[in-house]
Amino acid sequence: MLSAVVLTPSAPVLVPELAGAAAAEVAEFRDAALTAAAVLPDRWVAIGVGAADEAIDDDTRGTFAGYGVDVPVALSPDAPAGVRALPLCALFTGWLRGQANPSARARVRVYDADHDAERALELGRLLRAEIDATDDPVGVLVVADGANTLTPPAPGGYDPDAAAVQAALDDALAAGDCAALAGLPDGIVGRVAYQVLAGLMDSGPQEATELVRGAPYGVGYFVGIWIA
Repeated sequence: MLSAVVLTPSAPVLVPELAGAAAAEVAEFRDAALTAAAVLPDRWVAIGVGAADEAIDDDTRGTFAGYGVDVPVALSPDAPAGVRALPLCALFTGWLRGQANPSARARVRVYDADHDAERALELGRLLRAEIDATDDPVGVLVVADGANTLTPPAPGGYDPDAAAVQAALDDALAAGDCAALAGLPDGIVGRVAYQVLAGLMDSGPQEATELVRGAPYGVGYFVGIWIA
């Protein structure tokens, strides 16, 4: 039974130990992500993008060592001690879980960033059927970024047309507009994750709340809550 969806960036810079001098600049996004995640029940399914489709169980630990600091994370409170390499969306899920609700258990669904919209929507519908088959409340965490081409120093370079694309994405997330998400262009880093969300939610949430939007370092970030 789906209860709520939380939308958050996948940015390592939101982790204080990794932020360094940028900690103050991104504090609003970090605080919003923690606030939003606190509304989820004790069972999470996280959605993110990666190099290939992958399902990661909640008995998993990882570390941000590959991003410069050995910050350990876990997807459940009793995950075994062994650490494995994890995609960024899973690492951020583990960190957010540990900060916002340490008793929660999170499974992560990583989706190939090259899926087209039709396939992503289908995968979202399949995930919704899986969640609806459970009796316990389940929360979904969408860990995804917007455009990464919003300023000249942005990691993806600068695209002067990206600002309008990012604004349309932010507006769609703020309004719970799944039809708009289904039509996102490839310039959105987390496009597939957002389109899986569109398939998952189909006609949209009962209520959508924006907590914060912005583009620190030229990357589109959005934090919000959808009530199913």
